[in-house]
Amino acid sequence: MAFESLKVGSESGVITITLARPPLNVLTIPMMEEMVEAFKWAKDEPGGVVILDAEGKAFSAGVDVADHTPDKVDSMIDVFDRLFLAMDAVEKPIICLVNGAALGGGCEVVLFCDMVLASEKAKLGQPEIQVGVFPPVACFLLPKLCSWPRAMDLLLSGDTIGAEQAEKFGIVNKVLPADNFKESAMEYLKKFTALSPVVLAMTKKAARAGLGKGFAEGIKDIDRIYLKELMVTADAQEGLKAFMEKRRPVWQGK
Repeated sequence: MAFESLKVGSESGVITITLARPPLNVLTIPMMEEMVEAFKWAKDEPGGVVILDAEGKAFSAGVDVADHTPDKVDSMIDVFDRLFLAMDAVEKPIICLVNGAALGGGCEVVLFCDMVLASEKAKLGQPEIQVGVFPPVACFLLPKLCSWPRAMDLLLSGDTIGAEQAEKFGIVNKVLPADNFKESAMEYLKKFTALSPVVLAMTKKAARAGLGKGFAEGIKDIDRIYLKELMVTADAQEGLKAFMEKRRPVWQGK
């Protein structure tokens, strides 16, 4: 697929979507429309994981302030919501690589990913309140990702935090050295890309099935996925057979 503000690719089971509007990757309405299409493509593209990263000195400085004006704000919110709905529809794990600042809407995109790897120089923040608005997606996500007091601190202050503090807050999985960050991140991700893509997707589905539910209801839905969807796959049967035969499994992705 060809885009003006993105680069996409798929190789060896790894799907990549790269924000390519440096240096700040400011999210304009046209760019977000492209991101919607890119995630729709990633949903159907064969592969085990989706890597979201960015070119330039920032992951993204957020949504273009010019798109918040009264004549554009309705269209901006519409495509912004559709972007997250498109991400939400991707069954594969989405792993975000942050090497620089992720602010405002850019930070919300990071928070929505399933995992986040950040370089030592990464910074994250929701500064919207400092200009008289609030971040809708972050208001939904942050209280679920970290403690209520920490979520409120970030939302009500608009402060920007570094990668190490973000890791302590639980919104970054791992902090890696800034030097050779991309190479270190891809090396770290090998433990995921070596696994069955279909089982990765079903594990994500099962984890989401229990969110916001009591144990009895949640485990019922998870067990259904396990018995009716997972155990009929070739990869689940191959994994168990390979373990008993003391050999490496050969995944078929189905």
